Amino acid sequence: MKIGTTIRAHRLQKGLSQGDIEKKTGLLRCYLSRVENGHTVPSLDTLSKIALALDMPIAQFFADDSFGRQFNTRKLTDEELRFMTQIRRYSSNLSDSDRKLLLAMVKKFSSTAAR
Repeated sequence: MKIGTTIRAHRLQKGLSQGDIEKKTGLLRCYLSRVENGHTVPSLDTLSKIALALDMPIAQFFADDSFGRQFNTRKLTDEELRFMTQIRRYSSNLSDSDRKLLLAMVKKFSSTAAR
């Protein structure tokens, strides 16, 4: 089980730097680097902070590859990741009804694009 590798993969997939995680958790960037490179094993409390910063369940760090593949069937391209990051940034200020409207619009665009 390589928790550090999992942390790095999720962090990069979400387009976050170690500095971003440092700001969200209060953990030093050099410590995060040591964890990601397998030089340090974080405590459960520290792992919980990292999971919260990555917006993922702590159990994901302990999942075997077959379990992880069920949820991550395909990696996002850099362009898709940038797009999703922008959507996340701009949608954070939307009301619940506006988010539902946005989702309905995306679904409609997707259904017409597939034809």
